[in-house]
Amino acid sequence: MNRLLTNKRSNVLKSALGQASRRKDNVLRSRMHPMLSSARPNAYEFVPHQRQSEVPWQPKENSDIQRVTQQAMIHELTMQQNSKIAEIVPWFLEQMPSSYFNSVPEDFRLDHIKAITAIENANMDLHMNLKSILPDGRLVLTYIRPGKTKLLSLVKHLPWNFSSDDYLPISRAQVFTSEDGKLSISMFVFGDEKTVAHILPVEVAGGKILELANEIQNEHYIGDSSFPKPSHLFERDSLLRYLENCPESYIVRSDPRRFLKQMQLYHKVTGSECMDISVERSQNEDAVGDFWVDVAVANSLPQIALENATMVLSEHNLDIVRSHLDMLSDGANGNICMLRLLVSPTDEAGPRSLESFKPIVEEMKRTKWLDPSTMNLVFEKFPWLGIKRGEIITAMCSILHPLMSSKNPFAFSRNHIYDLVTKKRYIRISADIADLFLDRFHPTNNLSDEDFLNRREIITKDIEENVEDTIAKDLFMKMIDIVEHTLKTNIYLENRYALGIRLDSKAIQHEYSSREEEPYGVMFCHGRRFNAFHVRFKDVARGGMRLVTPNSPEQFALESARHYDECYGLAYAQQLKNKDIPEGGSKAVNLIDCNGLSAEAKQFVMRKSVKAFTNTILDLIVDTDETRDLIVDRHGQNEVIYLGPDEQVTVDDINWIVNRAAKRGYKTPNAFMSSKPKAGINHKQYGVTSEGVNTYLEVSLQKVLGINPKCEPFTIKLTGGPDGDVAGNEILILDREYGDNAIIVGIADGSGCAEDPEGLDHQELIRLVKSTLPICEFNPNKLNANGKIYHANNEEGIKARNSMHNRLVADVFVPAGGRPSTIDIQNYKTFLLPDGTGTPSSKLIIEGANLFITNDARKALYEEAGVHIVKDSSANKTGVITSSYEICSAMLLTDEEFFENKNKIVDQILGKLRCLARMEAELLFREYDREADALPKISQRVSSTINLATDAIIKELSDLSPEEEREFLQLFKNHLPQIIAELAFDRVYDRMPPQYIKNAIASCLASKLVYKEGCQFINKLSTEKLGRIALDYVSKEKDMVLLEEAVKGSNVGEEEKAKILEIIAIGGIRSALKL
Repeated sequence: MNRLLTNKRSNVLKSALGQASRRKDNVLRSRMHPMLSSARPNAYEFVPHQRQSEVPWQPKENSDIQRVTQQAMIHELTMQQNSKIAEIVPWFLEQMPSSYFNSVPEDFRLDHIKAITAIENANMDLHMNLKSILPDGRLVLTYIRPGKTKLLSLVKHLPWNFSSDDYLPISRAQVFTSEDGKLSISMFVFGDEKTVAHILPVEVAGGKILELANEIQNEHYIGDSSFPKPSHLFERDSLLRYLENCPESYIVRSDPRRFLKQMQLYHKVTGSECMDISVERSQNEDAVGDFWVDVAVANSLPQIALENATMVLSEHNLDIVRSHLDMLSDGANGNICMLRLLVSPTDEAGPRSLESFKPIVEEMKRTKWLDPSTMNLVFEKFPWLGIKRGEIITAMCSILHPLMSSKNPFAFSRNHIYDLVTKKRYIRISADIADLFLDRFHPTNNLSDEDFLNRREIITKDIEENVEDTIAKDLFMKMIDIVEHTLKTNIYLENRYALGIRLDSKAIQHEYSSREEEPYGVMFCHGRRFNAFHVRFKDVARGGMRLVTPNSPEQFALESARHYDECYGLAYAQQLKNKDIPEGGSKAVNLIDCNGLSAEAKQFVMRKSVKAFTNTILDLIVDTDETRDLIVDRHGQNEVIYLGPDEQVTVDDINWIVNRAAKRGYKTPNAFMSSKPKAGINHKQYGVTSEGVNTYLEVSLQKVLGINPKCEPFTIKLTGGPDGDVAGNEILILDREYGDNAIIVGIADGSGCAEDPEGLDHQELIRLVKSTLPICEFNPNKLNANGKIYHANNEEGIKARNSMHNRLVADVFVPAGGRPSTIDIQNYKTFLLPDGTGTPSSKLIIEGANLFITNDARKALYEEAGVHIVKDSSANKTGVITSSYEICSAMLLTDEEFFENKNKIVDQILGKLRCLARMEAELLFREYDREADALPKISQRVSSTINLATDAIIKELSDLSPEEEREFLQLFKNHLPQIIAELAFDRVYDRMPPQYIKNAIASCLASKLVYKEGCQFINKLSTEKLGRIALDYVSKEKDMVLLEEAVKGSNVGEEEKAKILEIIAIGGIRSALKL
């Protein structure tokens, strides 16, 4: 191996066909004409033929001449190849590290030597890629390169990346560098290891490991820091179980000491989403490297884990001279990627001590959760920024887009904001604002308010003097405003999954001065490929988590621009419908960038985003030693938040969230997430939302159209398929309650639509519901003569599906599925018949789906066409009431108590839902009869009035002693299902947060007051007196009960008695209150 050993170039073999032909001719002539050969050894010119006497062994035929020539060439090449092998093999054996020979099979090593020899013989650069197949079918790519490997470049350009539908994961990676640094071999194994197939018993394969573990347990290495300390993990049974979980190749080729140290890392991250890292100086046998970096990463794509690690190490002037990657199973939690990296500093700037690795380790841990935009900013554009500042800057860009784009969608586009804020000319200002954020929330040395204001003034002056671009100036000023209105952040937590910011809503509400109500609080999370807002309207709040996954970069930009709008609108709608329960309204909208990803990759990223968002919210609300030490709390109040599932949230997500809440120290983890598969109440299974929707439908049919659905037929159309929650259960309830009187003329969902003016067959619809099938699976043979089915797989079908809710004429329309703002001010007239009379296709709409119709479209439909609309905050409120009951049961009951009594609990909840829905439905029409206002406006007034009363009562309760508060606890007890109250109401003060109890008493009393007395009664009272009067109402109500009993037992005539009792019922309490 001349170039590797002596740096002399070997002779070049002439391989072109013409050169080979002349060489064959020359060889032949040299044998036939010795004089020619000796006199002109390099001559190829024509020599006249000279006759000589023939000898017996001389070839005479052309074929014989060719054969002799071939043999001569083969001999020459063989001699050269053998000579080259003789040079390479000793060098290879001497220079390749022992770990290479211990871990690479012999047939692969021979392939490597053959490849290197071939390259050398051809006088080519030492650069070759090999492809092999293992016995189990996995593919192996080997990269042979001169010098130390450029691992980062190799990893970035590996095939089968996660954006591809034919993605293959890396199950093993190994990098070896020769000890003289002149050659590197990188091997990547692609494909899942289907099973942990052990040829040898683990006691044999892991014999040396078991032996060392026994010595460690017997304290043979006490005082030697290079060996792990005794641990229960190293007990024989525990270690054998772990070995059974490891691939045999990993066991056999691992150094026993390092295997046990990696085992400790594995157990630190098992069952989690965390990463742990250890660094130690290399031993004597590792002559080419200075430090070993061991990494365990839970549930990470191995290619991404390796790329991130190499990126950080490279940024800190470290060469990776040897690398090992192995994937270990983590059971139901997924897998754990184990990395071993032998590194050495590239120059004097590289780390030289273990202490100098601390910031490197911190950065490596963060990379798992960093957004690509942040990675690009801090590793490509401006490495001096550092990860924390980079995260803050990219998070600010993501907050700014939905806040500023409403002013000018072009000037404040997503890309333009990022480009301006990270522009080379302005990056210094962005860094200063990030430093202001960091210093304001530093755990031990945070800025005083005075220091903060001084620093803010300096940066503001800098912006005014040095930023001419008005758009950039607006962005920087808003960034400062966000810093000032930040109340909490998890920026300094070591193992956080994303950046979390708890904002005073004033920072955002300023941009939305037209909003009807300011939120109580806003949280923002910024992580890898996602951003999320959480908006809530009370200190104790509950609402669903929705995942939004746009299918193109353009759609992602649009969704980003309306991100906060959607979250606020959904949270406000939740606030209006949560009027009957202790929790205020909230919503989380998690916007996830899945562009360019395969279907499998999309699911992986979505699940990661759910985990990162949830853990970040927990960072900001749990009270632990870590959060008290590392989070500066400028809010100063405990925050009680409950989540629920919404679009694209899975059962696995729900289970993970509950388990994570328990691990993080959330006091009532079972209550943190509703709709748990076992200990929850499945909304779809029990049809809880549809029970309320149908109650409003029944009351509205009678009040608006004069139809008694129990006795008279009516026509109805729905959006949302039979496989959906609200629509599917509504189909079942319509058949259960009204039978053939319910004529379903049309249903549309994502798959298409079915239409039948005589009514779709109930039994066929029920079959679809119970089989969880969409409407396009409706049997055409069950249609009447004029019935049709349209499939949304062609232009006609899509058009029919999208227009069904407008075209078909029906008494009532129930949107029970569909995207927000399907009917808006631009298209509401398509809901009217095309005959020009202004007649609507339905005179009554019951909103089973949230935000299906915009506010201005509701108003226009009522004013121009007389359409009566029961708003979503009333019509579908029973779903959130059920979730609230689930939260109560999770706090008060054990799992066993819940399981044993679940059927009775659900039955009692369904009864309460119908009762609460009917009380509000009847109030809506009493208020309508009094004022003849639009139903949506009345619905909002009812919600606002109850919420106003609730807030006033909470304030009043806060001034009471615990003993005085207990006098009103019966209100909460009456609100609960009877079985829950009987089993566990005595646990209320032990199991529930104090604020939750106050909210429960207040919301129960407020809704009772409004449903009985009406909105006008409450709204006439002054805000200052409202809370006190409400509490007095309870005592006066008790007095009226005693008075009624006295009247009933009196000797007054029955007719007079009835009149007295009616007067007491209608106005007795008001009179007692002197109102």
